[in-house]
Amino acid sequence: MKSQQKCIVIFALVCCFAVLVALIFSAVDVLGEDEDILNGDNCSDICQVVLVENIPEDISISHEGTTSLTAGLHSLLDLAQKSVEVVSPWWDLNSTEQDARFPQAKQGRLLLHRLMGLKAQGVQLKVTSGMPPSPELELLSHYGADVRYLNMTALTDGDLRSSFWVVDRKHMYIGSAAMDWRSLSMLKELGLIVYQCRCLAVDLHRIFNLYWQLEYKEFVPAIWSKRLSALYSKDEHFSFQLNGSQATAYVSSSPNVFRPKDRTTDLEAIFRVIQEAKRFIYISMTDYLPLLSSNTHSKYWSRIDGMLREALILKHIKVRLLVSCREQTHPLTFNFLWSLQSLCVPTNSCSMEARFFSPRVRDDGSTQGVQHHRYVVTDNSVYIGNLDWVGKEFVFNAGAGLVVSEPGRSSGLSERVKWVFDRDWHSVYAKPLQPNKIPTCSSSTAVSKGHPGHTEDSGSPNASL
Repeated sequence: MKSQQKCIVIFALVCCFAVLVALIFSAVDVLGEDEDILNGDNCSDICQVVLVENIPEDISISHEGTTSLTAGLHSLLDLAQKSVEVVSPWWDLNSTEQDARFPQAKQGRLLLHRLMGLKAQGVQLKVTSGMPPSPELELLSHYGADVRYLNMTALTDGDLRSSFWVVDRKHMYIGSAAMDWRSLSMLKELGLIVYQCRCLAVDLHRIFNLYWQLEYKEFVPAIWSKRLSALYSKDEHFSFQLNGSQATAYVSSSPNVFRPKDRTTDLEAIFRVIQEAKRFIYISMTDYLPLLSSNTHSKYWSRIDGMLREALILKHIKVRLLVSCREQTHPLTFNFLWSLQSLCVPTNSCSMEARFFSPRVRDDGSTQGVQHHRYVVTDNSVYIGNLDWVGKEFVFNAGAGLVVSEPGRSSGLSERVKWVFDRDWHSVYAKPLQPNKIPTCSSSTAVSKGHPGHTEDSGSPNASL
């Protein structure tokens, strides 16, 4: 009897050991990294933040108050001494076939050539991208880049939407633009570049490392290495001097299954920004569709839509929503926005407005200036991310975001982003949403041919922007 009990105990111990080994080997780990050595000496709390955007030449909108996206990215390469880490959903910078129709497409090639020359300058280029492998990334590999691909279809049945840079683990870019010639010429993009901000850049670098360790994996790890844990969150902010004034910030990510310890999800970040707004919430988004869609059915996805309804009805906060009007705009988008507006019809204490940013149509039928923004600004915070406000984006797709708050300050980053929103809102391209009238959105296949953008639920990598 004792012998049988002893066998059972030994068997149980062996099983526990096997499970422990499996967990260890299924974990995503990063060895040999030194970014955890952060202290007052190498973790600068005096940072500079620059708002960057691309405004197509055909769009008559002022650039005042912002820096060119192309100039911003080149400035990061000018500063690079050791490493450049880039995450982009797709790569299409080498646009030689487009030069005859779009001379400005050369901006993409210039950036690609800069990236090709990094190895010769002693700077290591590391790239994470979505599947399938890209000819441009194969070219960069030939010039010394270390490239890895993330198979999101196997991991979450989603797509990689993240778009950010980390340079020397002390400078960073995050925004709507992919490594695509259209993002530097034809599309209206917006993002942030943060200079000399080591701790915040290291935190974004940890998201890069998470992707880096998932190359070709077909399952999400059961546990995550502590080296991938978030340094900052919605509850533990990074406090720093932003352009001379006190501010806080943290990095968020999606989806929830890509969530190491303490990392704030994009949904939590957006909820916190909306929750802390006092006077207004202004949103500029490519797509707004509170549905969770599959191949067989769709259901109402209330997370963000419900947040806005609560802000309108219970807190009486002014809400404005500027959404792109384009070929892929889902017809139900109008219904959801009408529904939000209808909440404010019988009362004067509620203010909800929606407009659509319609791109210009060129003589050849192609569109120019599709609004590709993904941000929200309030009276004290800014959230800039990589995901459209569509259910599937947050549940299945990989994205990242940055929240910057300046409590009690009447001017600063929030004011600059608000100025950009107001400029676009009052431009000739922003059309008011009329009751029971579906806007006519421009359509074209000339510019978008072959471009891996989004459909209404961001599920197809072959749909056009």
